[in-house]
Amino acid sequence: MIDIDQANRTAVGRMMAARPILRRVAPAREVIPALNGRMLLHAGPPITWERAAGPLRGAMIGACLYEGWAQGADEAEALLQSGAVRWDPCHHHGAVGPMAGVTSPSMQVYVIENVTHGNFAYSNLNEGYGKVLRYGAYSPEVLAKLRWMNDVMGPLLAKALERSGDGLDIRALLAESLHMGDEGHNRNKAGSLLYTTKLAPWIIASAPDAQTAADVLKFLGDNALSVLNPVMAACKAMADAAHGVEGSTLMTTMARNGTDLGIRVSGLGDRWFTGQAGVPDGLYFPGFTAADANRDIGDSTIMETAGIGAFAMAAAPAIVTFVSGTPQDAINATLEMYEITVAEHSAFTIPPLGFRGTPTGVDIRRVVELGITPRINTGIAHREAGVGQVGAGLVRPPLSVFEDALLAFADRYLE
Repeated sequence: MIDIDQANRTAVGRMMAARPILRRVAPAREVIPALNGRMLLHAGPPITWERAAGPLRGAMIGACLYEGWAQGADEAEALLQSGAVRWDPCHHHGAVGPMAGVTSPSMQVYVIENVTHGNFAYSNLNEGYGKVLRYGAYSPEVLAKLRWMNDVMGPLLAKALERSGDGLDIRALLAESLHMGDEGHNRNKAGSLLYTTKLAPWIIASAPDAQTAADVLKFLGDNALSVLNPVMAACKAMADAAHGVEGSTLMTTMARNGTDLGIRVSGLGDRWFTGQAGVPDGLYFPGFTAADANRDIGDSTIMETAGIGAFAMAAAPAIVTFVSGTPQDAINATLEMYEITVAEHSAFTIPPLGFRGTPTGVDIRRVVELGITPRINTGIAHREAGVGQVGAGLVRPPLSVFEDALLAFADRYLE
């Protein structure tokens, strides 16, 4: 008889012991073998073009234009519809991406090494705010920014990290940011400042001239999401360390593609369990309402999977302004997540809760038994490609995906 509790202790122990280090920045094709030829990665579980949401379609069109595979949107769409350009989930290749999450071969990616277990994870560079590819925009200014990021900023970050010697300890940075008002998903102001501050001396020492250093530092410093992508890759490295433990009911992936939300479970291999992604409940920017919102999208729920984000809301009471809540609501949100998790994180602690570790390791058994699904902090994308972010708020996955996963677990282990 398999000992599920022991399997879960093993899995969550590996997740918490993982130590993700930002080693370098490199072109995606050099570190992700699948990105050869006309191939794209995207957020969430697998999806067909016919079922893909507007922001994801727009981001894939934009990536085709960026790579020079097409000269216009119609040509790019024809390539995608015909199968001449292929795509696959980021999660199938050790990668993650925010919102649409589209990564193409020429794009620079962060390379994270989990020095405890030896696995690697990747994420693209964050574009900041406004009209950006991750929300499905592909105008000339969007593509121009991408080219600057990948031709100028990315190589400079690569040189800076090489000069650093040992890279950047993202787990330590994240732990510090939780003590400064971040929760690591929707609120990353402290983490992004720490990230920029730590990189700044190496950027200045590595830049070809003062203006390039100033441009890169300004871009990072003005973007409160600068650290989001390396933290996502760090959480992916931690979650992957917990995957593949025989007999474990620990959730190790949760991701959305704008149509479906999918989870994967440590003891059930790489099988996805999917259901309809929800529409977040939150505050909308002026001029927008829930009618404009796309269904939830992005791989950034890897944060909650690893024990931060909405699970650490008690550390970031300001986050509840997205839903007109109170600081007590943030504390209650974290307390609720302890009910469906198997451990308190040994590295990530919450000052308002007496430095209690964040709730870590979602057990699908507890989710189904209690009817409590994980909380998710998220940005809200417009349903049409290219409009961009229209708000931010909270959402939960459908209970059905956990029920389906538990039934599959019973079929595999309990017959």
